[in-house]
Amino acid sequence: MDKLIIKGSSQISGSVNVHGSKNAALPIIVSSLLSDKSLKLLNVPNVVDVSNLITLLKNYGVKILRNKNIVNINPKKIKNLSADYDVVRKMRASILILGPLLSRFGEAKISLPGGCAIGTRPIDIHLTGLSKLGANFEIQNGFVVGNVKSRLIGNKINLPFPSVGATENILMASVLAKGETKISNAAREPEIEDLSNCLIKMGAKIKGHGSKTIYVQGVTNLKKAQHKIISDRIVAGTYIIAALILNSNLEIKNFNTEYLKSLINVLKKMGANLKINNNSIKVLKGPKLKSTNISTSPYPGFPTDLQAQLMSLMCVSNGKSKIKETIFENRFMHVPELNRLGAHITVEKDTATILGNQIFKGAQVMASDLRASISLVLAAMNANGQTTLNRVYHLDRGYENIEKTLGNLGVKIKRKKN
Repeated sequence: MDKLIIKGSSQISGSVNVHGSKNAALPIIVSSLLSDKSLKLLNVPNVVDVSNLITLLKNYGVKILRNKNIVNINPKKIKNLSADYDVVRKMRASILILGPLLSRFGEAKISLPGGCAIGTRPIDIHLTGLSKLGANFEIQNGFVVGNVKSRLIGNKINLPFPSVGATENILMASVLAKGETKISNAAREPEIEDLSNCLIKMGAKIKGHGSKTIYVQGVTNLKKAQHKIISDRIVAGTYIIAALILNSNLEIKNFNTEYLKSLINVLKKMGANLKINNNSIKVLKGPKLKSTNISTSPYPGFPTDLQAQLMSLMCVSNGKSKIKETIFENRFMHVPELNRLGAHITVEKDTATILGNQIFKGAQVMASDLRASISLVLAAMNANGQTTLNRVYHLDRGYENIEKTLGNLGVKIKRKKN
C-alpha cells in the first residue's frame, strides 16, 4: 500500500481549480443504464471510485471510453445483470445500480456493497422505496436479488430519512416507471440536482429536484445526451480549510460557492477572512481563529463529509470546540490518529470535544476512510516534523492527484510506493 510523507509547517499560496464531484459523477454514470442511447459526460473526476464504477459497468457489457475528464458511455448491449463481489465490495455507490436495472430490465443481482467503514449505512431504505414501486427482493448468499413482474409503477414514497443514496436510487428507478412517483423527505444535496438535470437532458420528466419533494412522471424511453458534472464542493471545502490551517493566502476556483454556505458561515463565525465570489473563494491571512460548536446534518446543513477536516482546524484554533455527528454513528475514527499527532480530542457518544491551541507533531498515522484521511493530511501539513500517512488508497477514492495538487501549492509532500 502507498504512503504519503508530509513535512509540515510550510505555508501555501497560489490557486487551485476544484475538480468534478465524485458524489455527483457516480450516480450520473449509473444513470446511463436506464437507456440504450449514449451519454457523454464532461468534468468527470479521475478518482478511484469512478474507475471502479467504470470497471463494474464494463462487466455488465457497457462500452465506455475515457479520455482524461471526458467519459463516453454506450449502454446499448447489456450482457448480464449480476454485479460480483470483487468490484462491489470497494464502493457503496454500487447499490445505485439496482434502480436503473430493475427499471429497464425488470431484474438485478448485486453483491451487498462495501465502501468506507463509517457505520452500518443500511440499504433497507433503498429496498423499501424500490419495493413501493413494485420490485421484489431477496438476500441470497450475500447478494441482493431483485425482480419486477412487469413494469415498475409510480407511487408515493415517504423516506424516513433524507438519504442521498436512496433518493438517487428511487429517482432513477422512477424515470421509466408507469405513472407519477412522488418522493417526500427527499435529499436536497446539489448532487441530487445534478443527477436530475442530467436525467432531464436524457428525456426524463422531473420536477422539484433540490427541494424536499420530487415528482417524476414516468417515460417509456430516453435519448442521447451530454452533461457536465458539477465541481466537488467537499474538495473545495477541504482546500479552504487547508489554507486556514496554515494561515495562508489561497484562491479556490471553479465551484459554486452557494453549495458551501454552511461551511462558509461556520468559518466566518470562527473569524476566517474570506473573499467570496460566485465561483471562487479567496482565503486571506488573518488572526488566529476562534472555537465554535457545530452539528452535521443533511444539506443545506453542515456536511458530514467536511466534519473531519474542520476538526483538524479546530485543534489549532483558540478555545474549546464541539462537533455533534448526526449522520453516521461511527464517523470519529480519525480522532485517535489526530490525537497521535498531538490533538486533544475526546468523544462521548455522538459528540467530539476538541481543545484548541494544540501543536501538531509528526508521527505515523493510518487512514480509516476517505474524509478521515484528508483530515490527517491537513494536520500533518501544520505539524512540526514529518508525518507518514498509511493506507492512502482511501484518499485516492475522492481526490485527484492530491500530492501533486498540494505540492504545487507549496506543501512538502511525496508518495512512497511499497
